[in-house]
Amino acid sequence: MNIPFLGNRHRRSAAPVLPLDPEGLAELLSECDLLRSQALREEVRLDDSVASLEALDQVLPRWRDDPEALPWLGNDAGLYLGTVLVRTVPGAHWVIRPGGQPVVRLASGREFDVVADGQEWAASGVPELSQLYAEVAEA
Repeated sequence: MNIPFLGNRHRRSAAPVLPLDPEGLAELLSECDLLRSQALREEVRLDDSVASLEALDQVLPRWRDDPEALPWLGNDAGLYLGTVLVRTVPGAHWVIRPGGQPVVRLASGREFDVVADGQEWAASGVPELSQLYAEVAEA
């Protein structure tokens, strides 16, 4: 219970942070069920390739008419972009920031908030996922 004028009377101890299995984490973050079902409806095959990002960029954005689905689809788009990066860019891997935010870290140490990028793409289409991939891959 955290009532400001009483102080923290029943402070819970933080759960221990366990090391993450990189392959298990990559598999979990690659699910992107909403995006995959939307792509299937549009006959776009998501095979974790750069070409699939280009195909997604060409899909008519019907999800923008559904304000409830938009943030979820944006989240999935970002996770899918990250999945393609992790599977195709040497040294790229997932990292979970202390707040729980998944980001892609390159071998150089640079981190990319692909979920935020996916949210922007879902909302406006700009920048394109394939363009984001190209910018990150060359970094």
